[in-house]
Amino acid sequence: MNTTTIALSLILGLLFIATGGIKVLNLAQASNVRDRLGLSPSLWRVIGVLEAAGGVGLLVGLAVPVLGVAAALGLALLMIGAIISRLKVRDPATTVALDVVFLVLVFTLAALQASA
Repeated sequence: MNTTTIALSLILGLLFIATGGIKVLNLAQASNVRDRLGLSPSLWRVIGVLEAAGGVGLLVGLAVPVLGVAAALGLALLMIGAIISRLKVRDPATTVALDVVFLVLVFTLAALQASA
């Protein structure tokens, strides 16, 4: 496993654990985004749990690459949903672009782990 794979796994894993936790805990910042996107509180919590689980999966993927690939692909699906949701409510281009960057990073990580 190369340094790029390890760094991406650690950074993205911790990031998704944090963002998922924020959704699950229903912190004010997250609930504002949820309301703007028009999502129900229960769906928002499910998304948070999936994000956090995906983040854990990326970290576990350091030891078991196939789990890292599965987690990265699951997170990619979540990011595609996030991008679609943001486009529907006409969020700023910079916000959508940030989600696109994370989508590219999780796809990159999936490819790196699959080739390991």
